[in-house]
Amino acid sequence: MVVGICVGETSLSEVTFISDKMPKVGEYVTIEYDGKKVLGMIENLIRGNDALNVDINDFKAIQKISRIGVDDNYIRGKVKILGDVNDNLKLPRTPVLPGTEIRLADKDTLNEIFKVKNPIKLGSLVNQSDVEVNVEANPILSRHLAILAMTGAGKSNTVSVLIDQMLGYDVPVFVFDMHGEYVGADFPNGEVNVIRPKINPIYMSFHEIKKLVNIPSNGYIQERHFRRAFKEARGMVRDGTAHTNNFLQMIYDILERDSLEEGSDKQIVDVMNKIDDSMDRYSNIFDNNIGNILTSIKIGHANVLDLSQSDESIANVLVSHIMRNALQMRKNAVHGKYKKTLDFPVFFVLEEAHILAPNKRDSDSKRWIQRVAREGRKFGLGLCLVSQSPKTVDHDALSQMNNMIILRLVEPEDQRHVQSASESLSQDLINQLPSLNVGEAIVLGLMSRVPTLVKINQFKGRIHGDDMDIVSYFADIKQNEEDEIKRQEEESMQMGYNY
Repeated sequence: MVVGICVGETSLSEVTFISDKMPKVGEYVTIEYDGKKVLGMIENLIRGNDALNVDINDFKAIQKISRIGVDDNYIRGKVKILGDVNDNLKLPRTPVLPGTEIRLADKDTLNEIFKVKNPIKLGSLVNQSDVEVNVEANPILSRHLAILAMTGAGKSNTVSVLIDQMLGYDVPVFVFDMHGEYVGADFPNGEVNVIRPKINPIYMSFHEIKKLVNIPSNGYIQERHFRRAFKEARGMVRDGTAHTNNFLQMIYDILERDSLEEGSDKQIVDVMNKIDDSMDRYSNIFDNNIGNILTSIKIGHANVLDLSQSDESIANVLVSHIMRNALQMRKNAVHGKYKKTLDFPVFFVLEEAHILAPNKRDSDSKRWIQRVAREGRKFGLGLCLVSQSPKTVDHDALSQMNNMIILRLVEPEDQRHVQSASESLSQDLINQLPSLNVGEAIVLGLMSRVPTLVKINQFKGRIHGDDMDIVSYFADIKQNEEDEIKRQEEESMQMGYNY
């Protein structure tokens, strides 16, 4: 089916066409010239009328022309060149000849485009529901992914579809679940392994514990006392001479001993007070009887760290601790030099990425997310950053996401931030984001051979990501009250009471 004819000057990256019928933005087309069959995507459409141009300022004249009817309507569009279908989508070396016909891509051509070795089934084309969209799994796992959308656009459903598809390959997925959405999910391809948000302080680094105890960066004397006690306590654990399994309490006791020996040194007492305060403040995440949290990960499971009852500071501690340990233990496994290893790759899903990796302030979680984003692919650690506020996600971390699934985004600042982090997101695609319906997304990056407009599949399991039906909630309360009053009246009537 011919949708238009190339006009004007053409280039190696795009062509302009005129049509007598209205195609759809996001549709794939083919252009045959110079022995090539080139695939393109319609990225922009304009409908106009030469007789009703913007230079006419007389309303009555415009009204008269529109009533008479004119045959000067035209449709102008722009096609982004994606590559030669018969040459592995390599970009052509010569531009299209003006006057060349542009045709809608047929189903067989599109099915070949979306045929991949390790398919992740996301959904179907928005404009051709009979064409299934598959993306390649490995580039997601090794080159990271961002799922971005405004609230209510279908983000949780998209994450669930992705996790379930990953479980089909037995990939261990680790979800930092900020709202408890995935704790009770039913994934057809795997089970949920709920992990308690607990840390054994013995597995924390000196820097992590120092931050928890709130010793300032310029508190050199306090840091020296704390470091000495930390090393002694760590040595006691390794030697098996520890008198308690509470690591922070051990450090406190060592400092208390030193304070008595040195005559209640004020700096030591200050550190003791800070340790005591930390033990109280973070008591709900410390567990001195568990092993390294990463040993809880199960292959082929959605390993869900339930952070729904944790505040932002606790989430920051847990995320930075897990990211740091995962990177170091995977390095150990790859280099084969140490006993503490993580013996398999892991795919991390970070919900509320704008909280865990904020754009305009520093945090430990942000620092380690950045490190894993830069180095993780060498050691089998994949990241998926999920956010409904892209503009507040750290730009450095976001720019390391070589794949993106972008659902509806309306706010211009969100759009600009995402575009600046992705070299493959054109302005024409950005312009489509506000008009996407719920569950529709632009998919682009290394996981897909071409930018794609996708209707994401509906997740078949159970997930909690929808808005609360508040009206029904209060309607149920009212109905329950009325039912209770009616029941009491019936009981009274049966007992012989009349009103």
